[in-house]
Amino acid sequence: MSDKASPLRQPAPPADNAALQREVAGLIVAALNLDVAAADIDVQAPLYGDGLGLDSIDILEIALVVSKQYGIQLRADSEENEQIFRSLAYLADYIAAHRTK
Repeated sequence: MSDKASPLRQPAPPADNAALQREVAGLIVAALNLDVAAADIDVQAPLYGDGLGLDSIDILEIALVVSKQYGIQLRADSEENEQIFRSLAYLADYIAAHRTK
């Protein structure tokens, strides 16, 4: 019977991921004092440049907040940064996979 319970748990991670996306959106809005509601951030829109319109300094600020909040070490020279900060969805996925807090 316990084998049948496991597949029922499969849909839970996307709900958790949606909650994490909302949480990270709130952190971004608060850290950068944006004039946009966290709920209005398109999770698929680019964070850098077009989309949310952030610049490299904004991305550094987000990296600091994420590091403190979730215990993730993000390096400025990492080749993964372009992928990590591609969108709110990618950032939340990275946090979910690497968080220590």
